[in-house]
Amino acid sequence: MTAILEARRVAKRFGGVVAVRGVDLTVRQGELLGLFGPNGAGKTTMFNLIAGAFLPDAGQVLLHGRDITREPAWRRARLGIARSFQIVRPFRALTVLENLLAAIPAHGGANDAASALALLRRVGLEARARDAAGDLTLGMLKRLEVARALAVGPRLLLLDEPLAGLAGQEAADLLRTVQALKRRMAIVMVEHNVRLALPVCDRAVVMDAGAVLAEGTPEQIRRDPAVIRAYLGSEAA
Repeated sequence: MTAILEARRVAKRFGGVVAVRGVDLTVRQGELLGLFGPNGAGKTTMFNLIAGAFLPDAGQVLLHGRDITREPAWRRARLGIARSFQIVRPFRALTVLENLLAAIPAHGGANDAASALALLRRVGLEARARDAAGDLTLGMLKRLEVARALAVGPRLLLLDEPLAGLAGQEAADLLRTVQALKRRMAIVMVEHNVRLALPVCDRAVVMDAGAVLAEGTPEQIRRDPAVIRAYLGSEAA
């Protein structure tokens, strides 16, 4: 598979704290990569280094082989990187469709509405298009957040703890949506709920103390002694 994203020896320090130390990471076309780790492991900082919210102190970030290490977040978005946010902030008084139209690069006319409805269909929200966003459940709002990220037509989709606050059927529905999306792009998902998220990943990277602790398939991660000691707690986790 073609490498969409490569991070090479990426490092980031905040004052005297080294948050990310020499991390290598590759994400390929059609792949869902999970980024896991305990609190303070550096996974969120690494996520923000990929998105462009932070710039690294050392190392390189490449998109399709192009060096984007010093590019700001808005330029990365134009190049094909889109992200969701853990805390959703829709325009609650607007309809679901209007929320999505606000995120689509404007061309005007019926084509924008058709594109928005197609995106809502992909995330299972087409039937709620005319409803106020404030009337949606949290799980639906999370799917709307994903749709807004998809509006820019990304090659790489970054999902920031999409399962936060969800349980049961809403979490399962969102994970099915994410799995269906990977056919058209690469996805990096930072998630604290390893029990639910790990099984749907093609590969996973586990971080601890700012460095990569383990990398592999979900089964390899579940059986890795270092991961069990630092994060999972038991082989049955």
